[in-house]
Amino acid sequence: MQLKELVESCFPAVWVVGEISNLSRAQSGHIYLTLKDPGAQLPAVLWRSVAAKVRFELRDGLEIICFGYLDIHPPQGKYKLVITHLEPRGIGALELAFRQLYERLAKEGLFDPARKRPLPRFVNRVVLVTSPAGAAVHDFLKILSRRWLGGYVLVVPTRVQGEGAGEEIAAAISTANQLPEPFDCLVLTRGGGSAEDLWAFNEEVVVRAIVASKIPVVSAVGHEIDVTLADLAADLRALTPSEAAERISPDRYELRGHLEQLVRRLHHATRQMLRHARFRLDVVAQAAPFRRPQEWIFQHSQRADELAERLHRASQLKLQQAREKLSHLASQLEALSPLAVLARGYSLTFTLPDRYLVRDAAILSPGMLIESRFARGSAISRVEKVE
Repeated sequence: MQLKELVESCFPAVWVVGEISNLSRAQSGHIYLTLKDPGAQLPAVLWRSVAAKVRFELRDGLEIICFGYLDIHPPQGKYKLVITHLEPRGIGALELAFRQLYERLAKEGLFDPARKRPLPRFVNRVVLVTSPAGAAVHDFLKILSRRWLGGYVLVVPTRVQGEGAGEEIAAAISTANQLPEPFDCLVLTRGGGSAEDLWAFNEEVVVRAIVASKIPVVSAVGHEIDVTLADLAADLRALTPSEAAERISPDRYELRGHLEQLVRRLHHATRQMLRHARFRLDVVAQAAPFRRPQEWIFQHSQRADELAERLHRASQLKLQQAREKLSHLASQLEALSPLAVLARGYSLTFTLPDRYLVRDAAILSPGMLIESRFARGSAISRVEKVE
């Protein structure tokens, strides 16, 4: 115990620079590690209350600058450094925490430009997540009302700095997405401040709330030189709250001038079309059918008469040719007709009852019935003799 009192009284506060090794986290929340350099090693501990305030990630190999006091544990007789404050060597704690969280979330694609959504051309309904007591809300509303009179803004109040502000901002974004009325965009904003003041907008819970938002998010945090992870995750980044109002709203005077220009172009195009139509109408009106419509009708009527006459002559000629052809075919048919042969005194003989035409007397036998066909009439006889 005397050694413990001696060491603690001689070294009530010390600064130590070393590299972290053998890092371990107890279930109680305490962090145990060893600080080392090429010549020595020193066990160290961060009690849970101190470890909870460290913004960057501790890992083996990280070189740090620590402030604390030496402590001896009597049962084991070992001394250790109780760290009450630490900083990464060569870079600020907030900067290191920013880089570590950015690298981890970037690997998940939360800052991918392909994920970001465009805003509507005309934003009429805006939900504003900010502190109602800050200057940012007044700057935003002032610029928006000056540029665009048709906007409707709903303010969802939240703290924008301090312990627990990140969780409140994320909850406000979630609340805005659960509102029954639809909104065109969500503006997350606050005025300028130190890195510590803006740190709530670098917290992972805020980044994930922005990515999960169904409403397109515009981030306008701090001044132009300030860049937060909320800016990188948002669908659109504005440098200041005033620029956010300008980016989401058209200038009504500029829009009015553009509309007036479109009206002038429309009038000019309409006059051009009317002049062109009038010219075409004049050309059509000068055509012969419109200047002397009866003459045009008479010409076509005469043409129709000529065609009718030609059709009549052609049909008569075709009819005459058909008659002559029919007469010729009838003459040929008459010449080949068996009736003509009979008319010259010949006759046809058939056997009975099968009416087989007799061309050879050898098929006949005495007693057979035969029928003789003449030019007019027929006769049935019996064969008496065959020669």
